[in-house]
Amino acid sequence: MKTRYSFGGDEHIFVEMDEEMSLDAFFKSLSMTTAVREADIDGVTEVCPANASFQVKFDPDRIKPDDMLAELKALEHTAESAEKRLNTRIVEFPVYYQDPWTHETLMRFRDRHQDPSGSDLDYAARINGFNTVEEFITAHHSAPWFVSMVGFVSGLPFLYQLVERKKQLEVPKYVRPRTDTPKQTVGYGGCFSCIYSVRGAGGYQMFGITPVTIFDPKQETSYLRDFLVFFKPGDLVKFTPISREEYDATLAEVQANRYTPRVREVEFDLEAFNADMDGFNKKLMGALNDV
Repeated sequence: MKTRYSFGGDEHIFVEMDEEMSLDAFFKSLSMTTAVREADIDGVTEVCPANASFQVKFDPDRIKPDDMLAELKALEHTAESAEKRLNTRIVEFPVYYQDPWTHETLMRFRDRHQDPSGSDLDYAARINGFNTVEEFITAHHSAPWFVSMVGFVSGLPFLYQLVERKKQLEVPKYVRPRTDTPKQTVGYGGCFSCIYSVRGAGGYQMFGITPVTIFDPKQETSYLRDFLVFFKPGDLVKFTPISREEYDATLAEVQANRYTPRVREVEFDLEAFNADMDGFNKKLMGALNDV
């Protein structure tokens, strides 16, 4: 893994851990951003983490760009030797796959898709070697997901599935982006799933929708009164398929402020995960059933 540093004008430095996403790259990026904050470097005004990279904003009147670069490179060794464990939480998120709202939307934009003859799920299942859409949906929700970053639009999580590389689902984005995506759509682009926090433009394939609010700028939702964004990097997510009836019931609970997401505190150990991915995932998902 070779770290690449590049300047963004005279007040930003972009640090890329690897050209491809991996949990090793994420943990190194997380360790470096933590080290930058703890170093309290004079002149640093913001640290913005991403999937396997981060960007530092600094005041060039307080620290020269070359000096800022030297400070970051000096912290890289600290990140490489950091323990790859994370105290975090796993959250169960219900998903209504093949819902009517995302289906109506994707049919309006078939001229922007690689395969106008079917749905987004038809295309995703076929190019990933599944015989049916149902098999692809099972693969999508059968293993937990790791929130590697939050952003693009407020509150949107990028989710990386915790499976070995050969089992990784991959689906390209639309050839041309849509001008509409329903709020709380569960989408997919490249190796990342996501949940659209707001209605708007988008290019990810659309697989379903969740009734659970993940972004509330007014902080009126009961479980978002402390902070308007639900997700944070390092969170783990277990998608659970639900029916239309379950979707309607859960949505009514959310809107009435009676809904509480199922959350459990867990420790994610990268070495233990790499040693036994299936066993570690079962343990993670089993934590949701603990009282």
